[in-house]
Amino acid sequence: MNEKKITGYQVFSFFNILIMLLIIIVTAYPIYYIVVASFSDPGELSRHIGLLWIPLKPYTTSAYEMVFQNPQIVTGFLNTAFVLVAGLLVNLSLTMLGAYFLTIKGPMLKNGITMMIIFTMYFSGGMIPSYLNVKDLGLMDSLWALILPGAINTTNLIIMKSAFASVPDSLTESARLDGASYLQILIKIMAPLSKATIAVMILYYGVGHWNSWFNASIYLRSGEKFPLQLVVQNILNLTSSTAMEAGVGMDEVAQLADLIKYALIVVTAAPILVLYPFLQKYFVKGVMVGAIKG
Repeated sequence: MNEKKITGYQVFSFFNILIMLLIIIVTAYPIYYIVVASFSDPGELSRHIGLLWIPLKPYTTSAYEMVFQNPQIVTGFLNTAFVLVAGLLVNLSLTMLGAYFLTIKGPMLKNGITMMIIFTMYFSGGMIPSYLNVKDLGLMDSLWALILPGAINTTNLIIMKSAFASVPDSLTESARLDGASYLQILIKIMAPLSKATIAVMILYYGVGHWNSWFNASIYLRSGEKFPLQLVVQNILNLTSSTAMEAGVGMDEVAQLADLIKYALIVVTAAPILVLYPFLQKYFVKGVMVGAIKG
C-alpha cells in the first residue's frame, strides 16, 4: 500500500513538474523573443517565420544606439527615478501611518473612517474631478502630480493593516508601558515585524510608478518632465516620421520601428526584472498575511 502511494506521488510530481516547466516556457519565451529580436537584423527579422532562438545575422545594436542617443531617454529615466523614489517614500509613509491608525485600539470614529476608506475602493470621482483637483492644488506640469494624488492605495492599506494586526498586542502594550510613543512603536516594532509586507508594498507601488504614463500625459506639459514610459510612447509615435524624413523606404520604416520597439521594451522592463527576484521571496508571505488575519 505504501509503495502504491509512493508511486502515485512520484507520478503526480512528474506531471506537476512537467506542466510547470511548460508554463514557464510559455511565459518566458515572449520575453526571450523580444531580447533576441532586438539584436537581430531588421530585414532578416521581418522575413523570419516561426520561433526565434538566436539573433538573426548580421547582429546589430543599432536599435539600442538609436534609443540611447535620444536625450529624452536619459531625462525620462531621471524623472522616473525621482517619481519612483519620492513616490515610494510618500506611499510607504502614509500607508503605514494609515494602517497603524486603523490597527490601534481607542481612536474615535475609527469604524466610520474605515468604512469611508473602503468606500473609495468601489467608487471614485472619475477622471475629470481628479483633473480639476490636481489643477486647483497647483500641481499641473509638476512631477508631484504623479505622486500625491495616488499617495495611498486602499487595497495596499488594507494589506498593511492586516500585517500590523498580526503583531501580538502584548508587544505593543509592553512598549507603551515602557513609555514608547505610537511613532516609536510603529518604527521599532510594527515595521521590523512586517518586512515581508513592506517589501510587497515596495513592489506594488514601485511597479505602478515605473509603468505609469497615463497621468503624466494628462498633467504634464513640459517635455523635460516626461517620465520614461511617456517618452517611450512618444518615440514610438515619432519613429516612422523620423525615418521617412531620412529617406528610408516604407518597408524599412516598419522594420526599423519594430526593432526600436523591442529595444525600448528591453530598456524599460530590465530594471523591474532585475529588482523582482530580490523581492519575490517576500511576495507570497506578505500577501498571505491578509488571508490569515484581517
